[in-house]
Amino acid sequence: MITDRIDAETLIPAAFRNPFCPAPRSIKIEVSPRCPLRCSFCSLKTRETQPREDMDFDLFRRITTEAREAGTTQIGVFYIGESFSAPHLLRDCIHWCKKTLEFPYVFLTSNAALATPGHVEDCMRAGLDSLKWSVNAADEDQYCELMCVSKKYFHRALANIKAAHEVRERGKYKCGLYASSIRYDGEQQEKMEALLEKRVRPFVDQTYWLPLFGEMTRTTNERNAELGFVPTAGNQGRLGNLRDPLPCWTVFSGHITADGLLSACCFDADGKFTMADLKEVSLMEGWNSVKFQELRAAHLAKDVSGTACEGCLAYA
Repeated sequence: MITDRIDAETLIPAAFRNPFCPAPRSIKIEVSPRCPLRCSFCSLKTRETQPREDMDFDLFRRITTEAREAGTTQIGVFYIGESFSAPHLLRDCIHWCKKTLEFPYVFLTSNAALATPGHVEDCMRAGLDSLKWSVNAADEDQYCELMCVSKKYFHRALANIKAAHEVRERGKYKCGLYASSIRYDGEQQEKMEALLEKRVRPFVDQTYWLPLFGEMTRTTNERNAELGFVPTAGNQGRLGNLRDPLPCWTVFSGHITADGLLSACCFDADGKFTMADLKEVSLMEGWNSVKFQELRAAHLAKDVSGTACEGCLAYA
């Protein structure tokens, strides 16, 4: 089950409870920084200028090769942007990780808006192990309000979720299908439950709930109040098994932008948490850079005052 993997990832092992760490067990790499949506709760909206350049495939191959040789076992072919914005590159990245480097687990999260059946089948055929949908609006009007795009994307996304299940069953692909949703309160939660029960759960293996993470909302606080969102501190994982906000598990997990920047945060859309430029240094040099070690030490001491993480923990 995907929740077992999430819980394992958010649990920091003893070997990682040091500023100097072994290779990250899991790394997310931004195949494309582009996204057709402008979700009110997404850190992508903090970018002053939206990038247009997808990840260089040679850079992707170099970084993932270094990761595999260092001991990384899981690769997420996504980060801030929507990877189906570059479907052919996405397919090639999955194929490289599974068929050439033989990563045991390659996973992807998508908003489903661009995940057409043909592109999904390309990914499954390339060896994708897990495809998780982010479903966070109960109807087309709320989708338009929250995602700040045309209502047509709401219907496209749901159609693509259904079609992905059909593709998997027809092709007998061994790819898990899942969905996560931000948990709301009251009437809105009832609407979400109804949508999931009718339009999502029949086409996935498991669904689960997430809180609204504080770092996702750094520049949208007024909007959060308007929409009734209540952020939580740090990234505490999934509802049902939340972790303590300090030390935050994300500083012990790898996150790499499309332009090769190694980040300490899973919501770093504007480079605030950049620890190293992997175009200039190797993965492991960046992973255990002085800057990264100092930040991990602050997390382990449970005192991130004066660090880039201080604002995120303000919601505690």
